[in-house]
Amino acid sequence: MLPGPRLRQVREHLGLTYRDVERCSYEIAAKRGRPEFILHISRLADIENRNAVPGLHKLYALSVIYHLNPLEIFRWYEVPADEFFVDGAMFPAPQTHLGAPPASLRVPLRFDPAFDPKRTAYLSRMVERWGNFEGTLFDGNPQYRYGYIGLTDRRMVPILRPGSIVMVDVGARLIEDHEWSTEYDRPLFFVEVREGYRCGWFHQDGARLMMQPHPLSRCLPEWWRVPDDAEVVGRVVAVVTRLNDPWNAPSGVFPVARED
Repeated sequence: MLPGPRLRQVREHLGLTYRDVERCSYEIAAKRGRPEFILHISRLADIENRNAVPGLHKLYALSVIYHLNPLEIFRWYEVPADEFFVDGAMFPAPQTHLGAPPASLRVPLRFDPAFDPKRTAYLSRMVERWGNFEGTLFDGNPQYRYGYIGLTDRRMVPILRPGSIVMVDVGARLIEDHEWSTEYDRPLFFVEVREGYRCGWFHQDGARLMMQPHPLSRCLPEWWRVPDDAEVVGRVVAVVTRLNDPWNAPSGVFPVARED
């Protein structure tokens, strides 16, 4: 069924007339202070009978009046709003930044009886059934944010490759780098600075914060004063990365050290 007739069906099941919808939309517009929420009778008729596509504000008004999830109406119009995280991974950006978390995560629900967690295995063949885990559970928890390592950010290569996605625990902002024995155990932090973000190894000495790039990256250390020039967002607790992408090849151009 096309979206227009679908919306008409929902309205009729609720026992609402065009005038009822228009009146409710006026109340939403008055509450939110924006006339774009108003659904005039003529516009509602075009949406239902001529498959006119509603704008963002009118779509929100329809979802409120019809008690529908806006994401469901998006799907009726073939807008996969819950896939934005997957589609966004197709278009990496040059600069490191924070990003919105996924709406859902695909996780294994049942493994093959022959699966042995002690052995290396081809996971795709060992999972009998997959399911979606609501990513909003992470989003609703303010303790976790997602960061993206820009394609030009090579400061932590090869530990942290350009294009990687990191999960940041914003509840762990204290820089402590003494409880580790190898470079793989050394904690990574996500830090906001005046010119953007940095992700990597940090050392703090009073009001002086220093980033130590990986030696193999051939990048130079940088310094900032906290809290004036830098703020620790949190500690990196998980990393998702891709291998052998073209932007992981050394370009010969490396960031210079920042003057203190």
